[in-house]
Amino acid sequence: MITKMNNKWIKINYFLVGTVIAITVIILNYFYKLYRYNLTFKNKVYPNVFIDNQDFSGFTKMQIIEYFSKASNKLQDKRFTAIYKDQPISTFSASGINLKYDGETAAEQAYLIGRSSHALSRFYQVFSSLIKIQKYQLLSNLNYNHEPIKEFVSKSEESYNKPARNALFKFENGKVTSFRNEEKGLKILSDQFLMDFDENIKNLKNEKYSKSIKLEYEVIQPEITLAQSNSFGIEEEIAVGKSDYTHSIPERVHNVILAASKFNGVLIPKDKVFSFVDAIGDISSLTGYKPAYIIKDGKTVLGDGGGVCQVSTTLFRAALAAGLPIVERHPHAYRVSYYENDSKPGFDATIFAPSVDLKIKNDTPGYILIQTEIDEENNLLSFHFYGKKDNRKIEITDTALWDVSSPPAARYQDDPTLKKGITKQVDFPAWGSKASFVYKVYKNEQLAINEKYYSFYKPWQAVFLVGTAD
Repeated sequence: MITKMNNKWIKINYFLVGTVIAITVIILNYFYKLYRYNLTFKNKVYPNVFIDNQDFSGFTKMQIIEYFSKASNKLQDKRFTAIYKDQPISTFSASGINLKYDGETAAEQAYLIGRSSHALSRFYQVFSSLIKIQKYQLLSNLNYNHEPIKEFVSKSEESYNKPARNALFKFENGKVTSFRNEEKGLKILSDQFLMDFDENIKNLKNEKYSKSIKLEYEVIQPEITLAQSNSFGIEEEIAVGKSDYTHSIPERVHNVILAASKFNGVLIPKDKVFSFVDAIGDISSLTGYKPAYIIKDGKTVLGDGGGVCQVSTTLFRAALAAGLPIVERHPHAYRVSYYENDSKPGFDATIFAPSVDLKIKNDTPGYILIQTEIDEENNLLSFHFYGKKDNRKIEITDTALWDVSSPPAARYQDDPTLKKGITKQVDFPAWGSKASFVYKVYKNEQLAINEKYYSFYKPWQAVFLVGTAD
């Protein structure tokens, strides 16, 4: 009985010894393979290490760096365009921002797999690589110089950022003395652009990048609108009229500016008929006007206030643009070149106090404020009407022109006040013609105004004074 028990333990001992030996052999074999494995991949990346889905097993760090250096060279033809309000405003080249892959970091990260300073991590990484139970996926980085982008954003802020401006409305002594319409502000979304640009760079690796990046902005609303700034019901600009006074002599320009200033800040009450002659007052040297050419008694002569009709013409055009009733309007005797700088014939209005006037009626829901503007650089006069819109619709046809006739031959007349040999032009030629246009205004889809305006322009001859004095 005892012998049988001894034999049983002997067998168990043999089994245990055999098992230990087998395990020892396996372990020794593994460590030998691990040794050979580490020896094989000394200074190389272990298997199953990928960067951007590219297998870098067996690569040295220098080989990885060279790989990404070549990849960087392929990026140099890339261009990125900044778009602002659908318009390209700047382009960045890859070379200009020093765009390249960070090959050194990628190589270092790949090489560190299986070489961690933490023993257990190092053992697991090498073991998992050896028996291929884990794939290590790494991502490369694209680096670029951020300074050109930041500089572009900074300059864009200087160029496009604009603070909102509150409306200003000050009424004194029957006239608006201080006026400013509200203005919306604008702010470039700088941080958004920087993030979008950076994200676009990252997308280069998967070819999902965009060649253009929008420079977005936000609109800043003013705190005080025009409607909130006054009690006259004036809410917005309702019309503008313009005229070009290019080729005017300095005295005429002076008179245009002076006459226009008389209307700046004027309020026209609701249902009021507004008279140009009443508003401008006396036109003479006593009120600051200089002699310039006017039409008087069928002649072009020097007279105080030459150029005032440029102002009445501009007011007439603003009234048409606003859809207001024109109570009284008179065309010039002949076609004046200034009024055709930016318009067809027929859109002029002359005045000559007290009998020849321009009158308009304010039939809008509230007051109308007149603001005049002089653009001396471009020789433009503008009349801005502010009030309250009522959805009226305006139709103005093109000018119809007929009975066109050439100017008569120039007339030369002796002038004993001029010395012999001196010739002075005092009147200028103009083609004669007839012109008309139709002016319609609809209110609530109903025709409220249907007028046809005629202008009969005489052919005008040039007149020269010839000196006869010794």
